[in-house]
Amino acid sequence: MDATVVSAALRLSPIFAVPLGEARLVPCERLNRELEALFLARETDEHRNPMPSHIPQEEVFESRFNLFRWPEPCVQELRKFMLDTVAETVLQASTVSAQDFTRLKFHNHTWFHVTRHAGSFVSHNHPMASWSAVYCVRVGERPSDAPDSGLLRLFDPRPGANAYLDPANAQLHASFRMRPLEIRLEEGQVIVFPSYVFHEVTPFYGRDTRITVATNCWFA
Repeated sequence: MDATVVSAALRLSPIFAVPLGEARLVPCERLNRELEALFLARETDEHRNPMPSHIPQEEVFESRFNLFRWPEPCVQELRKFMLDTVAETVLQASTVSAQDFTRLKFHNHTWFHVTRHAGSFVSHNHPMASWSAVYCVRVGERPSDAPDSGLLRLFDPRPGANAYLDPANAQLHASFRMRPLEIRLEEGQVIVFPSYVFHEVTPFYGRDTRITVATNCWFA
């Protein structure tokens, strides 16, 4: 069909959209300093996840999943910010009313990662949760010769959507694109996404540390 005869009345809509929430804690410097000091001090076997779902890397420390039960004020401050952001994402993305939402019991598993040079995290999702979130405590060094260092990469959940690409579907608008979403986290930034979305962290090539907090949430 000649593109010039397409009706101007055409209505185009996204039909398989994935909700993505994003918020920033401003200011975040004091809180992040306190969190970093606490996490590095507890980067020990006592606080290490005893049952990792993956083969642990020496370059990545993963804590137990009880972080938000810690009583330290900096942890509780982060807990409020992250869970409030998850709640707001749910309210904006769903038809659940604020009144009904307050009746739900909010569950979470939360942990921190300390990543050193060459550390990464393989593609995975969280099938026993509904919403996941990642908060950045420290971005770490960003080497100029490794622009893909330490990216959070979210994969398109539509299998085979990009199996055939040609000039008519290879440059779609952002809401229709068929490629991974790569996020270069900033300190104080939190990203919220559905737990079914597969995601990974690319190898971190800084000479220092990259520190993040992750949470999986579900409701009853």
